[in-house]
Amino acid sequence: MDPIEKAIRNALEKGDADDRAFREKVYRSAFAALERSTQAQPELTVEVAIRRRKNLQARITSIESEYLPALPAEEAPSVDGEGHAEAGPQAPEIVPDGPASAAAPSIEVEPVSGSARGQSTAASPSIDVGVEADRASATARPVAEVSPDRNEARSKPRRRPYAAMFIAVTLFAAVAIAGWWAFQVGLFKLPSEIDTSVHNPPTVVEGEDFDPDSETPGLSDPGKADDLRNWITVFAPSDSSSVSAPAGATAEVSSDEAGAFLRIRSGESGAAIIFDVGQGILDQISGKKAVFDIVARTDGGEQAEISVSCDFAELGDCGRQRYLVGYERAEYLFDVQLPDVKPGAAGSIAINSDFANGGKAVDIFQIRVSVVN
Repeated sequence: MDPIEKAIRNALEKGDADDRAFREKVYRSAFAALERSTQAQPELTVEVAIRRRKNLQARITSIESEYLPALPAEEAPSVDGEGHAEAGPQAPEIVPDGPASAAAPSIEVEPVSGSARGQSTAASPSIDVGVEADRASATARPVAEVSPDRNEARSKPRRRPYAAMFIAVTLFAAVAIAGWWAFQVGLFKLPSEIDTSVHNPPTVVEGEDFDPDSETPGLSDPGKADDLRNWITVFAPSDSSSVSAPAGATAEVSSDEAGAFLRIRSGESGAAIIFDVGQGILDQISGKKAVFDIVARTDGGEQAEISVSCDFAELGDCGRQRYLVGYERAEYLFDVQLPDVKPGAAGSIAINSDFANGGKAVDIFQIRVSVVN
């Protein structure tokens, strides 16, 4: 016996099968269970869903014919799409493609709550139809839901006038803002109204401000500071007797097209080369703000980071200054406020030619100092 027919007959046996209203409830439950099973399997095609529904209708027509008086063949009872038994030509039985065991749906019947068979007022049985997917006939097309009383009017998209109005207002506001901006920047000016002159940038006046604790070098072009101050020479290559190089460091006088210079090299030990500052120079700058100028460049075309420290006897020191020296001759400045006391002795300036201890050499052209009024 077909599983669908067996499930329906089992449901009829749990109530009063002679009651036509009870049978219609069973048929409607079977149709509803089949629809739920079809909707739960989106991979089924529309053709398979229709074929299975017609198969269920044919089974119900066959069962219902057993409970009606014998009629001529052309007036045999049939069942509509909702499980109602009605007179008319007998619906043809549609057999699923393939073997019955592969195409037949599996039907599970739950017990009926209520009175036993023979009572027409018993609750209609619940029939769950779980249809196994017919994988062989499934295709890539999406499956539409099969509903016997589908309302086509509900599938039409509803008009949303407020959304269209909102979009139109937004676009209008965007265009208005763009037009206002274009008017403000002068895009709507006539060619005769456009100012084609070249606007020069405003002049920026920068003053010299030196911070002894800052590691940013005070760099200026060679000779530019000569017009601003009266310089006192601390070191010149013509007199290298005031220079001392400890072990591991070197100091040699040389010259080229840029002029005479003292090439110092701290070496890998990082030893600093010492430049003496006479006591007479310290007497002239004590109690004042002094600006020191080191004219230097690197040897070999590579940049080198030098460090400078000072010992001014009773006048104190200048902290430690660090400069990134390039291969072009330039001036590296720093200033220090000195106390108004007697130095009591000579001082010194120590220069490490390569703070990274890479052994790079630096050419010292001159060291000088000036007093800021």
